[in-house]
Amino acid sequence: MANYSFFNRDISWLSFNERVLMEAEDVTLPLIERIRFLSIYSSNLDEFYRVRMPVLQRSAQGNDANQDYELAAEVINRQQDRFGETLVQSIIPAMNEIGYHFCYRDEIPENLVATTTEYFFSQVAGLLQPVFLKNDSEIFPENNVLYLAVVLNLEPGGEQLAFINVPTNHISRFQKFRDADGEHIIFLEDIIKQNLKALFPAAVKIQSFNIKVTRDAVLDLMDDDGDDVTENFKKQLRKRDRGYATRFLYEPGLSLRHLQSISAHLDLKNASVVRGGVHHNLKDLASLPVSSASISYTPWPAIRGFDGTSREKTLFQSLEVQDLMVHPPYQTYDTVLRFFNEAAIDPSVKEVYTTLYRVAHDSKIALALMSAAKNGKQVTVLVELKARFDEANNIRWAKKMKSAGVKIMHSVNTLKVHAKLAVVKRRHSELPFLGLMATGNLNESTARFYTDHILLTTNQPMLAEAERLFLFLSKKKKPEITDKIAFKYLLVAQFNLQTEFLRLIDREISHAANGLSTGITIKMNNLEEEVLINKLYEASNAGVKINLIVRSICRLVPGVSGQSENITVKRIVDRYLEHGRIFIFHNNGDPQVFMGSADWMNRNIYRRIEVCFPILDDQLKKQLMHIVSLQWDDTKQAVLIDQGLHNVRISGPENGIASQEGVYRYLLENIGS
Repeated sequence: MANYSFFNRDISWLSFNERVLMEAEDVTLPLIERIRFLSIYSSNLDEFYRVRMPVLQRSAQGNDANQDYELAAEVINRQQDRFGETLVQSIIPAMNEIGYHFCYRDEIPENLVATTTEYFFSQVAGLLQPVFLKNDSEIFPENNVLYLAVVLNLEPGGEQLAFINVPTNHISRFQKFRDADGEHIIFLEDIIKQNLKALFPAAVKIQSFNIKVTRDAVLDLMDDDGDDVTENFKKQLRKRDRGYATRFLYEPGLSLRHLQSISAHLDLKNASVVRGGVHHNLKDLASLPVSSASISYTPWPAIRGFDGTSREKTLFQSLEVQDLMVHPPYQTYDTVLRFFNEAAIDPSVKEVYTTLYRVAHDSKIALALMSAAKNGKQVTVLVELKARFDEANNIRWAKKMKSAGVKIMHSVNTLKVHAKLAVVKRRHSELPFLGLMATGNLNESTARFYTDHILLTTNQPMLAEAERLFLFLSKKKKPEITDKIAFKYLLVAQFNLQTEFLRLIDREISHAANGLSTGITIKMNNLEEEVLINKLYEASNAGVKINLIVRSICRLVPGVSGQSENITVKRIVDRYLEHGRIFIFHNNGDPQVFMGSADWMNRNIYRRIEVCFPILDDQLKKQLMHIVSLQWDDTKQAVLIDQGLHNVRISGPENGIASQEGVYRYLLENIGS
């Protein structure tokens, strides 16, 4: 095999976060949206330190070179400088122009001191719990929670260190006060800092510094069966909140002596000690009390996905005539909710199967499934507990559904079920199966800002395969070579997904060798797995033109002679999070189109149950291909990924074509109002 090159997985992910930061820097965007992108950048970085930095740290401890760890830290430092510059030099002045004075790095205005002091004593003081740092002190900063490290100078010549919680779990982080100059937005921690003398009256001098600790998010899971699996998860979730520190972030000005003392007390020997800005947890910027239609995106009201106004025709009856595709958030998610609601009350429905990966906090889908069970239907739900950071909510809903009579399944601990499927089975019908297959979670909350594609179908052979998959998953075992399930339509990870994608690429290679027309267009969130990337490199060398839209991680290096000169990679970041996975193989003018849950990551290919499925309806296939073509032609929100892993603008943002607006307009004009 040729000695091909690959981007570093983690540096590629940081490149995606840089693309998010570019949106915050874009002065043509509405101000509130720029602030929101700063919040997203900060939240993403927190997750990187929880999930990926522990991996890099462990690798560094076993490798003297530890180049990946050092490179990631260097990239993050550069991005953090850009973050601070954008906030201070661009966004805060823009806020001032519209009457919002954001007190960032600034003293509380003198004329507001009395007001903020009153607020401190009436609303804040009783929530503060100072702890002195002593040898026997029990201090354990919670993950990504704000604290103040306080240095107290005492008489005569004594010194003491203390910690104070910043109670943002009870009080809004940002407080707004009005004076003659307009609205002033002040950090809660700055109000506390202003009043520290009330907490430490014996101190002759007080210094305080914002700090936070980020902790490892890895769960140590065992293979348990039955109810034990949820108890194991609950125990591990409690332990995760007490995971070892991966980052200690501190405000500039904290002396090395005090920093070393705090590190010793908090057991930070394995953490990255990072000199941050004055304020931390700037993911909270999403809750900044600034609102105005003039500084927000123009609303795009959700388009109807199914005309449900007729009393004579249900959704199920419509599907018997024609498959349907829904594209949230451009289109309303009500069609998906209606699918489950009709299943709950339709007398002909006898069985319902579905997967739930990330359950919405107030899930109407879960409530419909509970009603279906109470209405006498056999309801089987696979709730994936290993959905990172959603485990507790999934456990809560699994318990509620089980108490309502729903049969709850969980995957084995060594295998996640990431497929997005629902199958309804009816009695006394020529089309006993109805189904729903999606690229994203069955979650009405995330459907408001994740772009996904959902197929509703009565294709009986395809849905029969989905039912067989559910029956296999009910055995609660990891697939083995001896497990022979014939999938003609579905591509299922652990069974045939990788081999089928390799076959489809090989067919394009064969067409190229025979002088036939070829081409591959793929849109996904992440591209990492080397077997499939190597096959794309092989196709490029055979002359196959390959267009890739990869939102986040991309290890494939495009445009390299003898490797990937026929491969172009773009990345789209806009008002919605690009989340759909679409695979188009030109096939000499007779394209085959697939959608599904699977990115081409090691975890998706080797450690998960994923399902991709063909789009067989010609009208829906053309619709989906047109949407992808709009995305490929994006010259405003898309960037090119070059050989150096840079995000390269295609044209100036002021005169480009934005694909998300194009998709919305296309659906509005061609499908409904």
